[in-house]
Amino acid sequence: MAEDNNIRQAQEKAPKKKRDRISLVLYWFYLALLLLTFAIVFKLIYFQAIWKPNPKIESALTPKVTREKVEPVRGNIIDCNGKLLAMSYPVYDIRMDCTVRKAEFAKMKDKDRAAEKEAKWLDKARALSEGLAEEVPGINADKMYSQISSGRRSGKKYLPIAKGVDRKTLMRIQQLPLFNEGANRGGIIVEQRNVRKYPYGSLARRTIGFVRDNSGLPEEEIKGNPGLEGRYDAILHGKDGEEYLKKTDAGLVRDHTKNYTRAVNGQDLRTTINIDYQDVADRALRERIDTLEDIAGACLVLMEVKTGAIRAMVNLSRDPNRGNRFEEITNFVIGRRCEPGSVFKTVTLLSVLSDGIYKSLDETIPTNHGIVKNTKMKQDVHILDWEREHKTREISLLDGFKISSNYVFGTLAVQNYASDPKHFVEKIYSYGLGDSFDFDLEGLLTPSIPNPDDRRYWSNTTLGTMGFGYSTEETPLHIITFYNAIANKGKMVKPYLVEDIERAGTVTDRRGPSVLNASICSRAVADTMTRALLSVTEEGTARVLKSAKCKVAGKTGTSFATFENGQYSDASGRRQYQGTFVGYFPAGEPKYSVLAAVYSKPTRHSYQGGGIPARAVKDLVDYICVNDPDFRIPITDMKTK
Repeated sequence: MAEDNNIRQAQEKAPKKKRDRISLVLYWFYLALLLLTFAIVFKLIYFQAIWKPNPKIESALTPKVTREKVEPVRGNIIDCNGKLLAMSYPVYDIRMDCTVRKAEFAKMKDKDRAAEKEAKWLDKARALSEGLAEEVPGINADKMYSQISSGRRSGKKYLPIAKGVDRKTLMRIQQLPLFNEGANRGGIIVEQRNVRKYPYGSLARRTIGFVRDNSGLPEEEIKGNPGLEGRYDAILHGKDGEEYLKKTDAGLVRDHTKNYTRAVNGQDLRTTINIDYQDVADRALRERIDTLEDIAGACLVLMEVKTGAIRAMVNLSRDPNRGNRFEEITNFVIGRRCEPGSVFKTVTLLSVLSDGIYKSLDETIPTNHGIVKNTKMKQDVHILDWEREHKTREISLLDGFKISSNYVFGTLAVQNYASDPKHFVEKIYSYGLGDSFDFDLEGLLTPSIPNPDDRRYWSNTTLGTMGFGYSTEETPLHIITFYNAIANKGKMVKPYLVEDIERAGTVTDRRGPSVLNASICSRAVADTMTRALLSVTEEGTARVLKSAKCKVAGKTGTSFATFENGQYSDASGRRQYQGTFVGYFPAGEPKYSVLAAVYSKPTRHSYQGGGIPARAVKDLVDYICVNDPDFRIPITDMKTK
């Protein structure tokens, strides 16, 4: 019995010792894992917070990351009918890594096999060169193959192949031998960039403007007057994006560990320009002056009467860099300020009518042999001719306006405003002819109007010469804005070029018409002025417009630029002319106002406002009357043969 107990106790102790041994092993195994975990955590903390790699090794093994600007797509500039005047589109620059697979072939143990592979690669390169010669103008197949093979020997990785190709050409090039194998095996490298295109060439280029880095023009032609492209650059450009690129075996790829800022494409600019009218206006002016070496430049503006929307703006000046041809270089419409000449007589006539000094155009003043009393102004010989022809010593306001007499309008200014010349000057400012205004193009000059209180620039002849368009300086845009107000029954609207700003066809900022002066004169006075202006084109100095397809009301003006000696002619008797015609049509119910001006070099020839400017306007008027389906000629404005 005792023996059985001993055996049983021995059997119970054996499993217990075995369990104790297993527990001890597990304990040490657990402890080892715990220590290993602590060691790993420590190492991680050490590597993250303390350890720094060898800079040379780090530089060699870490892909270089570069920060690149993501260029947005520049917005379009559109004419009033939706035609593209300026647009951005992608082009592609193609380069080639001439070293692709060269190292792979060199590592082959079978040298004959390696040489065969290399020879086949070069055969494909020759076929590639022949294909490129067919696709890209200016590429010679033999020369291109020589550059590729030479580049392969020298290890050239960015051999220029073609620049600025379009997408269709790119797709054909990508199908050529070698390039159809992709970047890693064929070596093709494609870089996309956006370029600016002007579908209508030089038409309205000074108005549309230029992108400085994409115009292809000398800096001096762009500086200071970049047009709509410059004035609205921030809107058209959009916002730059930003990305980080790193170099890998597959080429440059975006580094997704760093922030990426998406580019915001530019918005579109819808303008008031009608490119068809712009084309007609450009040709009408260019054809009149193209062969005249004495002409230095010319401009023409067409503006909608009710709104002030500019439908055409032509600026032509001789370009010595292009065979002395006429090109859009200088914006005369806003950037040339000079004495306006007889087109300013309308200001004097409007003033005496608005002030009630004269009630009718048929009222008369004494001719006085063409001498303005109380001034030292030059005698007007045209009045002497008038006296002899009509056997009278009086002339009506209408006849004086019709023949554009300096005496008549010098007399009107002196006789009625000499006691209060400031009032006459204030009238000029009220007509918008004394101040500048915010315009859609940079560079609009401010008119120059003499101040009666400034005795340095005011004499007993100043008021009289102002009456017929001297002693003041105006831009063409100010002059047409004034005449447009008369056509608009006294309401002066601001000229503008930008109708609205759009994104993907949706208007984000509507611009449109605005008013500079609600009333520069009464409707009755405006109608009287139209009668006077119509007489100029029917019987006066702009009779060339009598044969236009609708009635045109307007005024001619001729002035001379001063030379360095302060005189209106040089030592040889030559003069520099500014000939201007400005008016509106149809005369009874005006839809458009128009101004044309020519600027001569020093010359002995005469360039009057009733010549080239009036003829160019007639060509434009006739085109609009015949070709514009929305243009309606009132019965009172129709011409009868």
